[in-house]
Amino acid sequence: MTTIESPTAVASGNAATDKFKGERFTAGTSPERLSAIATEALAGFGALIRKHAVTYDEYRVLKQWLIDVGEGGEWPLLLDVFVEHEIEDVNSRRFRGTKGSIEGPYYVPGAPELPAQCALPMRDEDRVHPPLVLRGQVTDLDGRGLDGARIEIWHADDEGYYSQFAPHLPQWNLRGTVVADAEGRYAITTIEPAPYQIPTDGPTGQFIEAAGWHPWRPAHLHLRVTAPGRQPIVTQLYFAGGDWLDDDVATATKPELVLDPQVDDAGRKVATYDFALDPLAD
Repeated sequence: MTTIESPTAVASGNAATDKFKGERFTAGTSPERLSAIATEALAGFGALIRKHAVTYDEYRVLKQWLIDVGEGGEWPLLLDVFVEHEIEDVNSRRFRGTKGSIEGPYYVPGAPELPAQCALPMRDEDRVHPPLVLRGQVTDLDGRGLDGARIEIWHADDEGYYSQFAPHLPQWNLRGTVVADAEGRYAITTIEPAPYQIPTDGPTGQFIEAAGWHPWRPAHLHLRVTAPGRQPIVTQLYFAGGDWLDDDVATATKPELVLDPQVDDAGRKVATYDFALDPLAD
């Protein structure tokens, strides 16, 4: 019997941190804007302390926990689960196209290119599950197909593990960059992922347990859709009737992003989803 090493929170957290640190970001934030945001954030934190009469022991536990989050490599996990949905919501309000959702910590650029009709790389043990076909078209806001559209897709397997964050999975398992046809059409064969718990054996999990919350995310597909001259979309697609759909720990579900696959004559689950991309923002 083969023993599979499960990814710990520390292992997956460090992997996400290392990938994030591979790039350095700038925002062009003016000193005045930074000062305004920081001042209000600190004032809000101060108001919370006064409202709840936070004790010195609680303050020391907070400092200790923040250090543990950093040393455990879990800042991408923590921020992507509890903060990113607010950032995504604010930034998406200026667009009219397909709804976005959080990217999360498990995106890896450079997934292998695949043709418009394709199957994602997967193991033999993945193929025993009923196939899921996600098909559709990438268009502009007027419904015209976009030549050159690309759909990056990644998702967990039927046990909730992501490749490159679980040592027992091949590098590009259930990941790919699908090049749509000249009309923006695509058809991707994969398997339906499972709901999963975010890593719980590190400081993020300790926080969730201490607060009496649950750590579950509903089953979902991650997608990043791009086309020349168009605003990229990062989103997630969920499954109707799925567990945790209405109680996602990451608060990332939206009604517009729920699939309702139907079983075809070949026994495949088939779902259609079209993406409409805004023009690039000025």
